[in-house]
Amino acid sequence: MYDVLVKNGKIVTADSITEGNIAVKGEKIAAILAPGDEPEAAKVIDAAGKYVFPGAIDTHAHLNDPGYEWREDYAHGTAAAAVGGYTTIIDMPLQNEPAMTTAALFDKKEAAVSPNAYVDYCFWGGLIPDNFGDLKDLDDKGCVAFKSFIGPVSPDYSSLSYGQAYEAMQIIKEFGGRAGFHCEDFSTIKWQEKRMKDAGRLDWQGFLDSRPVIAEMLATVDIIEIAKATGCKAHICHVSSPDVAQKIKEAQQEGYDITAETCSHYLSLTDQDVIKNGPMFKCAPPLRSQEEVDRLWEYVIDGTFSGIASDHSPCSYDEKYNEILGAKIENVFDVWGGISGIQSGFQVAFHEGCVKRGVCPTVLANAMAAQPAKAFGIYGRKGDIRIGFDADLLIVDPDKEWEITSESLLYVNKISAFVGMKGKGLPVCTIVRGSVVAEDGKITAEKGVGTLIRKLK
Repeated sequence: MYDVLVKNGKIVTADSITEGNIAVKGEKIAAILAPGDEPEAAKVIDAAGKYVFPGAIDTHAHLNDPGYEWREDYAHGTAAAAVGGYTTIIDMPLQNEPAMTTAALFDKKEAAVSPNAYVDYCFWGGLIPDNFGDLKDLDDKGCVAFKSFIGPVSPDYSSLSYGQAYEAMQIIKEFGGRAGFHCEDFSTIKWQEKRMKDAGRLDWQGFLDSRPVIAEMLATVDIIEIAKATGCKAHICHVSSPDVAQKIKEAQQEGYDITAETCSHYLSLTDQDVIKNGPMFKCAPPLRSQEEVDRLWEYVIDGTFSGIASDHSPCSYDEKYNEILGAKIENVFDVWGGISGIQSGFQVAFHEGCVKRGVCPTVLANAMAAQPAKAFGIYGRKGDIRIGFDADLLIVDPDKEWEITSESLLYVNKISAFVGMKGKGLPVCTIVRGSVVAEDGKITAEKGVGTLIRKLK
């Protein structure tokens, strides 16, 4: 007898949509069966009229635990991920206190968060100027990639210069790791910020003009060239511009192992939202024009992206509107930058892509499961509906209409730029390694069901 049988669903993979049943035994997918083949199972889930996706992978999340749990913690953040359809999250080394830059801090973080996770999780390792000697140890611990900034970052982390990035990527290449970068050129942004402030342009258009596409382009092109020179695998985080995506696509076509992600907010929100609504819509890189949003979808469809991430960057209401760590917000440049979206990312991508633009659901299975798992070294366990893979499944009702409200959010701070958005197509059941962890917007599992997933060797 099987443990779980998901029957009558439309099974969505990166390659196809087929009718059938999925049988689970001992946390793994044990059989994929033809319609009507319904063996005995302890639990039967009828997915008639619904899509069954491989569980989505969030390639970029900041859960702030340990250290800043008043912004977000693992219990709330992974509960929100579960309700939203992410079965695995890849957690950033910041904002943690301290940032996760050594093997000892890896162990400390794992011990702190493991009792509270509702979904599986991986760790990005930190990559800062003074931890190059720790990178191999972090890789040995199982970090799936290493995160750095080519651009301004918060005071508790440090950016790399291009020279430092070159050295770091030489090191990471030796053990087959992947270096990930927030690509916005430091000098361009700092100079533009100064120009805006000197001119008294402290409004939201001034903020947008301080982070032009050229800043993202310069940093991305330079990191691509360093990756080519070193042979290191690279990942470009949260791409906001289709013109930047084109440069990444060209490098991929040349045969270089350069992956990238975009985010659900770059595929749905625009610069006009920033101008009209201000703080809640501030993020970096900033939101772009509607024309750029529409063109960015072309790179989701053609497979350029290995991830539609949340870049979940939670904060308190005060940090958006009043003060940050006791310092009063004086103008737009002081406002906390980041959008909370780990609960909303899949449904927004489904509505914007499959409903509004007629994108085939296989595109989301590819961009949000198969390619992320391959890019971060966990394919074989995660990312697909295949026999022997972890039974991570996401059941989506394509006809269910939704509206995102503050009350529906499971975050520590129930604020998000997505509040008020309406759409169609909603995750209604999330299964992690055979356990139903969320159903109809509610958590159904106990804390601790989620486990650490290390990069496969």
